Order: sequence, then C-alpha cells, then structure tokens
Amino acid sequence: MSFYEKRILPHVINCACGAPAVARQREKVVPEAKGRVLELGIGTGLNATYYRAADVTEVVGVDPSRESWVLAQPKIAEASVPIEYCEASAEDIPLPSDSIDTAVITYTLCTIPQPEKALQEVARVLRSDGRVLIAEHALAPDAAVIKWQNRLNGLWGKIAGGCHINRDIRGLLDASPLQVRQWQGMYLPQTPRVAGYNVWGTASLK
Repeated sequence: MSFYEKRILPHVINCACGAPAVARQREKVVPEAKGRVLELGIGTGLNATYYRAADVTEVVGVDPSRESWVLAQPKIAEASVPIEYCEASAEDIPLPSDSIDTAVITYTLCTIPQPEKALQEVARVLRSDGRVLIAEHALAPDAAVIKWQNRLNGLWGKIAGGCHINRDIRGLLDASPLQVRQWQGMYLPQTPRVAGYNVWGTASLK
C-alpha cells in the first residue's frame, strides 16, 4: 500500500463521501436498518449516527482499511448502537451464512474490485427474510454523461482509490442472487453530473 493510499486517501474519501448531498442520501436509507446489520465498507463511519437504537441490535462493519477505521472513531463514539469493526474484504466476509437481518451498502460497490462476488457474499450471510439497503453513485442514464464517465473513469480511479464512476449498479444487482424491490435515481444537486447520478433502494433474496 502506497503512502497516498494509507495516509491521504482515507481523508479524501471521508471528505467526498461526507458531502451534504451525499449525507442526505445516507439519511434516506440507513435509518431503515433493523436487527443485526452488516455494513459493507464502513470506511470512516459516515453512516454511524443514522442507525436507530430502537431497531438495530448491532452493526458489523466490514472494511479492509484499518486507517479509515481510525478516522471513524469520533463518529462511532456518537452512535447509539454498538458497532464492531471487521477487517476484511467484501468478497470474503468472515460471517456465518444466514446471520444478518440487514445489509447496508452505501458508496462502496463503486470501489470493490469484484462487486459480483461481494453481492454473492451479501446474499450468503443474509437471512431469508432479510433486506439489503443501497445508496450508490452509478452509471448515468444519459448518453452524453456516460461518455464522460467512461473517459474519466481511469483517472478518477487513480485519485479515488479504485472508485469507478461508470459502474452499472442496477445491472450488478440484477445479475446477483438478490432481487431489487424498490429503486430510485437522480442527479444530486451541486454535484458534477459525471459523478452525481445516484441510485438508492432495497433488495432481498430472490
């Protein structure tokens, strides 16, 4: 891991993913979590304060970056639910099958090297009546924007730790063992359109 990836990148991601428009998207999704929660890519803890103590028993936050977890501590301290850190990759979640009531996936599928495998793992650990809550930036619906997303994706990834601005999030879900139940999308205000198309919704096992 380079100096940039270890020392600088977590701060860059924390700033970008904590922008007010993105925070409003998190606020739409995260409070719907119930029971034992898996947060995929907990990062710097930007979702921590949105969990409701009345609904959530515990959160297991999976993330490969211990440096990000260190930055998360002030937010973890403010949370009203217990949050446990699990240093692992999304493609190999060290949890038993059928052990999670809610999986929360916010602004992380864009960066996971093998998102298809990660979604298979989410489906494996999800209970039969469990739900997946999703909020992500995604491939835009407009051809002109897609063209620029494709052009800038390589450079964007180098700056943003492997983030892809042109991932088809809905397509990944449709190809997974999960079935989308609710889905919305829009360009976020005060955000460049090339990185500003956001999708959010729910899914469950097929």
